[in-house]
Amino acid sequence: MTLYVSDLDGTLLDPQGQLADSTRAGLSRLLDEGLTFTVASARHIVSIKQLLGDLPLQLPVISSNGAYLSDFASGRHEMVNAMEPSLAQEVFALIRRHGKMPFVATHGPQGDQLFWQSVHNEAQQRFVEERHRNRDPRFRQAERLQDVLHDPAVTIVVVDRAEPLQALMAEVEQLAAGRLEIHMNEDLYRPGWPWLTIHDRRATKDQAIKTLAERYGLHEREIVVFGDHVNDVSMLRAAHRGIAVGNAIDAVKAVAHQVIGPHHEDSVVRFIETDWRRPL
Repeated sequence: MTLYVSDLDGTLLDPQGQLADSTRAGLSRLLDEGLTFTVASARHIVSIKQLLGDLPLQLPVISSNGAYLSDFASGRHEMVNAMEPSLAQEVFALIRRHGKMPFVATHGPQGDQLFWQSVHNEAQQRFVEERHRNRDPRFRQAERLQDVLHDPAVTIVVVDRAEPLQALMAEVEQLAAGRLEIHMNEDLYRPGWPWLTIHDRRATKDQAIKTLAERYGLHEREIVVFGDHVNDVSMLRAAHRGIAVGNAIDAVKAVAHQVIGPHHEDSVVRFIETDWRRPL
């Protein structure tokens, strides 16, 4: 028996960041037949629910790169991996010393919140506009971001050009000394404006998959995962079989057990259907 876990953007979703009708139909049919499947994404559960809609997922989804394990139907978190508040404050101060302004997602008594203070480039402006357009219930403007960090920070994101982000990333890594999980990802939909994403060290997709498998009695199953970007490397390494889509970055292909077709060809669903139905 097999547990299948797929990344979303650049992997299961189409080039427009949507779940294609053919993908939805194929997954729905397989899930109705008993497929054991879920997703692991950098997206928050709010965004995942908007995208996947009526997909009949029974297992929790892994969101915010492993910071959350969340019930798909209700959005309730079964696990939250947040940063130590004093460390988040130090990271925020370092970001401000570099002249950058982050977006900060927190989890506290008021639930999940996503704060912004001001925008300083076109990519940050699009970030704000997109969340207003999608009516993200978490999204709100803060007069001073440092004042909201009394609640545990789950994700800190800085959107800028690559060169200044690389310099900032190097200093954050030095400050964190292994206490944080840090990625710099190219925005698949707006090339040239990468995201520097910062989480607690426990917030990785591979650790979340392990927790999911243990909690739901799936730990003895073969685990097959699908990914395309740097935040997928750890789960491809940890899985029994790590599958890279054809459009994946070289670092993902290098650790994959197999490379299949690109995401715009329904490659993940095609692979799962063939693999799941293969004779034992």
